[in-house]
Amino acid sequence: MEHHSRTEILEILDEYIHRKQDMEVMAKYLTDRPNSLEELAYECDVSLSTVKRIINRNSFIYKYIP
Repeated sequence: MEHHSRTEILEILDEYIHRKQDMEVMAKYLTDRPNSLEELAYECDVSLSTVKRIINRNSFIYKYIP
């Protein structure tokens, strides 16, 4: 698996994700790699169900980050 830098990941997210909240959650999820989704929800000040929805809604991004 190829390792992508934080900058590369953020550039890909910026190109394909246009909702501000989705961008924030996905950026933290993919670059900071929190220990749990609960921690991610806390850091982004959203509910756990919102985090799960955002990750599912933006799962297409993985085809651009091999």
